[in-house]
Amino acid sequence: MATNEEVEQGVRIEQEHTVMLDNNQLLETVQKAVAAGNADLSAEIDKGNQQKFDELSHRLQSIEAYISKLSKSNEAENTKKDSKKEPIDESKLTNNNTTNAASKTVKSFQLNHVFKDVANFNENEKYYSEWEEHYNVKWRMSVLHSNDHLLFLVYCDPIAPSDKWSIQTELEFKVVGGNRKVIIRTWDFCYGTHRYFGFKKFQDWKEMKKFYLVDGNLTVEASVTITETTGLGKEKLRKFDESQQDISDCILVVRDTKFYVSKTFLASQSSVFKALLFGNFRESEQSEITLNGIDPDDFHYFLEVLYGESAIDDINVEDVALLADMYDAQTAVRKCEEFLQEKSKKTVEMKMEIATQYNLENLKEWCKSQITTAVVLEKRKVTKKNPLRKLLCF
Repeated sequence: MATNEEVEQGVRIEQEHTVMLDNNQLLETVQKAVAAGNADLSAEIDKGNQQKFDELSHRLQSIEAYISKLSKSNEAENTKKDSKKEPIDESKLTNNNTTNAASKTVKSFQLNHVFKDVANFNENEKYYSEWEEHYNVKWRMSVLHSNDHLLFLVYCDPIAPSDKWSIQTELEFKVVGGNRKVIIRTWDFCYGTHRYFGFKKFQDWKEMKKFYLVDGNLTVEASVTITETTGLGKEKLRKFDESQQDISDCILVVRDTKFYVSKTFLASQSSVFKALLFGNFRESEQSEITLNGIDPDDFHYFLEVLYGESAIDDINVEDVALLADMYDAQTAVRKCEEFLQEKSKKTVEMKMEIATQYNLENLKEWCKSQITTAVVLEKRKVTKKNPLRKLLCF
């Protein structure tokens, strides 16, 4: 049973940011690049396969944030997030900071659940979805029939937090009904003091029963975009602080953390860093470069992997894979694939999602093989209603 104290804390009572939709919505990430003065940055996006560097001395690929899985149709058509790389023509850039275009990361995911027999829910009793693990944090949703309204919450539970931790998020709550009926509410919230957040009066209960139940069931979704985290890092294996100053020739600044690294080594590991540090950019002449939009803990683990440490585990593999894809660092890509195939305890479905989101092609083929084998051994049919179908069809 939900207590009054629990319901009141971390819950929005206001019914703001409500959008009624009859059609699909897809909130796409905005591709950003920097141009000097009045010069416009001309971008070309290959809508097919993502491009690598064709001419490293002339182009820098800007790795775009992943399209949030914010919306899918009422017919249960899932929206896939893509990771897009935008090639940048160096000749059209001047000495402005180009690292914004090449370093913005977005951690986003979607929770989905169908609550059964909702009309017969006991009043003031919470009903939960299963926990899901995303970015070193477990997440789940809950709904509650309270005071003639539907209460809708999203919970988080960090896996290995420090004493002081926080997760700044952009949240989208959605209830999907029949006949293309959708109700959406959004809010920005920082988890930490409270491990849950939601709307106390998300929807009138009678209205929900009349217009949004399908065969007595209620479909709910929560899209989560993590914009900043603190206190979620694990123990570091290697130092990149001032103690490495005598063997470094470049400082990368991520938020308030400085990483002392070798330009030549990074360039040998990443085509993006090669173009950034040795191409026709202002940064190639600087000894200190700021990288925006990156979590310093994630970047530390990423560097550890590049420098040969066994730094990948189930807690940070998504974070490392994101940066490996973003900076086109094939060593890190390979290490992520090897870990997920050989050591990870994640389900094959979770591995397939990671492979698809971060372009781990070898892992994707391995997952398809594993899923196909499981289907054959269990003599299961991959029908339209079987959840394995979406993992085998691309």
